[in-house]
Amino acid sequence: MKLSGEQLDLIVSVADRYQTKGEMVHAIENHSGIINRTYILTYKEGKTKRMYTLQRMNTYVFKNPHEVMDNIQRVTAHLTEKLKARYPSDYRRRTLRVVPTKNDENFIRDPKDGCWRMFTYIDHASAYNRVRGTSDFYRSGLAFGEFQGLLADFPATTLHETIPDFHNTPVRLEALFRSAEEDIQQRRGAVREELRFFRQREEAAGKIASLIASGEIPLRVTHNDTKFNNVLIDDYTGDALCVIDLDTVMPGTALFDFGDAVRYGASTAAEDEADVTKIDLDLDLFRAFSTGFIRSTKGLLTENELKLLALGAYTITVELAARFLKDYLDGDLYFKTAYRGQNLVRARAQIALARKMEEKMPQMEEILSELLDVSEGCSYIGGHINQQIGPCISRCLFLKNYRFLIKS
Repeated sequence: MKLSGEQLDLIVSVADRYQTKGEMVHAIENHSGIINRTYILTYKEGKTKRMYTLQRMNTYVFKNPHEVMDNIQRVTAHLTEKLKARYPSDYRRRTLRVVPTKNDENFIRDPKDGCWRMFTYIDHASAYNRVRGTSDFYRSGLAFGEFQGLLADFPATTLHETIPDFHNTPVRLEALFRSAEEDIQQRRGAVREELRFFRQREEAAGKIASLIASGEIPLRVTHNDTKFNNVLIDDYTGDALCVIDLDTVMPGTALFDFGDAVRYGASTAAEDEADVTKIDLDLDLFRAFSTGFIRSTKGLLTENELKLLALGAYTITVELAARFLKDYLDGDLYFKTAYRGQNLVRARAQIALARKMEEKMPQMEEILSELLDVSEGCSYIGGHINQQIGPCISRCLFLKNYRFLIKS
């Protein structure tokens, strides 16, 4: 959408405070995200065209924007050094690059206290809200797995926890139940069945959090929002090029990075599908992503992590359903909505997906067990393991299937 009037004036005045090159000739708003406001700016300097991404950060969500930007600055610097060695010819397109202000800061505040940051725009690459096929999803698995690998030697505990307890599922469920008890919007009566769903799954959904607390699952530098549309796909090669949207990069578990990608990309319907009969877990897509992720993280994840990948997908689905429902009960403060009740629709869609995962957990675990020792010489093409480049050896590390403890 083109900008005009007061909105355009604000964008121009904010952008003028950054170290851009040339003169701004075009500005549009990108509406794909549900947290921040994003604008794509085009500049010209003679015959040279340059593009930038300008974002107004959601300070309701990110209450300490300086910590968010400090994390992003440090992580992208680390990624850049690693990517230079791996992709010397095009490493600049493979990670976000922060554009500094004219005062050499990484974000600014406008006169109304809005917080803004800028990145160089990665051209000839696209983000897609829906997975177009198994090859796409396999490549996104490679990308998110590579992201884990590149940051494996980054000290996770030195990063800011920009949203406390972001993926602490028991804390998220407690917050939901508290909002239901307070019922400030008088909406609890419409969601009694949904609340019962969460009460029955408190123990199962809390297992990973308890393993993290006991040290049985390690903390790593994680993305924490691994939706398919947070990977840029090269317009020419179809390869997964760059992991974007790094606001929630902080200490976490690889189980939820794996799981959130599966939740979003392997679902047969949109995140806000109102007709829950359309919602299922596509096992071919699950296999595709798992193949890429496991291949990219070979030698990195512990045996405990590998055995709990499927549970990670289930847990994060339950958690996000709880977050959507809480936001609905609170009056839709966190997630942007296009219509009244959208967060309730989102919550019900995720509950439906979680139920499908409960049904298909044995198949999910069987697929993972088949892939766990796939060699680096294999590739995933058209829904099948390709063994022409090198041998594939599969073995099962699962000692037993996890039984969901759903209380009656």
